[in-house]
Amino acid sequence: MDKLRVAISPDVVSKDGRPIYDPGVLSILDHPRIEWSYLKEPVAEVTPDFAARYDALCAMLERVVPAGLGRADQRLRLVSRFGVGYDTIDVPACTANGVILSIAPDGVRRPVATNVITFVLCLAQKLFLKDRLTREGRWAEKTSHMGMGLTGRTLGLVGVGNIGAEVFRLAMPFEMKHVAYDPMARPEQLRGLNVELVGSLDEVMRRSDFVSVNCPLSASTHGLIGAREIALMKPTAYIINTARGPIIQERALHEALAAGRIAGAGLDVFEVEPTPRDNPILALDNVIVTPHGLCFTDECFTGIARNTFEAVRALADGAAPKHVVNRDALGHAALSHLRN
Repeated sequence: MDKLRVAISPDVVSKDGRPIYDPGVLSILDHPRIEWSYLKEPVAEVTPDFAARYDALCAMLERVVPAGLGRADQRLRLVSRFGVGYDTIDVPACTANGVILSIAPDGVRRPVATNVITFVLCLAQKLFLKDRLTREGRWAEKTSHMGMGLTGRTLGLVGVGNIGAEVFRLAMPFEMKHVAYDPMARPEQLRGLNVELVGSLDEVMRRSDFVSVNCPLSASTHGLIGAREIALMKPTAYIINTARGPIIQERALHEALAAGRIAGAGLDVFEVEPTPRDNPILALDNVIVTPHGLCFTDECFTGIARNTFEAVRALADGAAPKHVVNRDALGHAALSHLRN
């Protein structure tokens, strides 16, 4: 019986050689058909030679493009993402060439939702400003920087899937109003969360005191929020992005923040990453920024690794993984033996 050759991204190994998740989850890969190893060097992009060498890739930053797939000796049948975003993966190319793309929603659900709530609380309480006042001995100014109470305020989400529903679940004790815009939303996910699904992005932007972006990056969401949409926001409102940077047009956001047309922002993601040190957004006092890693906790990466390795084990067992993005790929001749 042939072994499944599995490559694990080196980006999940720390400088001291240890994984950034609980190594106990590697036991999921203890299987007679699985032969796994960490890649010794980063692979920016999957090449045809790589696809001929490995059956599965547990991917962090690696890109998968059409040029890397389709050669006659291709072995690659699974790209299992450490995370839920897959804008680095060409999904149609994977589907056409019999490569399953799986993601790890169970691992990110609570940690990323916690990120959103963290930003809401820090922005509402002006935490970083008050930290600075204290360090600089400016206690007399504290009454000049009143925060915003959350009771009765409106939390609006752009995208309300796996993570968005968890955001509303965590926010419930704050007694806020919940609104969301998502043409793909499943109402059953939101049952009991007091969420009003609205018919347009404009309505969320106009009504919310906190706008949180939680949709995936795609052709339809690239640049979704620009100057026109930001202009709809209340001058007292905040915007939070923990999804992908290009969903918000960064120049338009900077202009609104610098002019005080909105109150502030919490950004874990940027149009270009790492964002340049001279990005003018970094100079603003009304913005909290983190390096696309606010959710990086032991809980997060252990949960992500568990989902990622479970997908590999399913393939070894002759079954389709649980969290498949491109289910059409399962109809490919090379994958016809899998149980769905």
